[in-house]
Amino acid sequence: MFRKHDESGYSLPIPGIELKTLVHGGKTLMAEFLLKKGSILPRHAHPHEQTGYLVKGRIRLSIDSKEYDVEPGDSWSIPGGVEHGAAIIEDAIAVEVFSPVREDYLPQDEGGK
Repeated sequence: MFRKHDESGYSLPIPGIELKTLVHGGKTLMAEFLLKKGSILPRHAHPHEQTGYLVKGRIRLSIDSKEYDVEPGDSWSIPGGVEHGAAIIEDAIAVEVFSPVREDYLPQDEGGK
């Protein structure tokens, strides 16, 4: 699958956090997150492995019992089932890959919620 970038298709799952699925295959899904300064991504866990890269901005990422000050160019990997969350320090953009595919992140026209 190939998809050209466009500015549409973002959803707002949590105030201050916009999500757009960029592309997905049979085993992985790549998403872009636009994160507003001051927003909080509450601690949560899911069965999907999650690998991410911070494109711009700053966030404080918590993975299990550890906290990380994340800057552009930093990356992370979170095993499935591990609790994690984030505080958005500056407006930020993150790109993350989930495996297996998060069906709740699929566009609605492809079976997503």
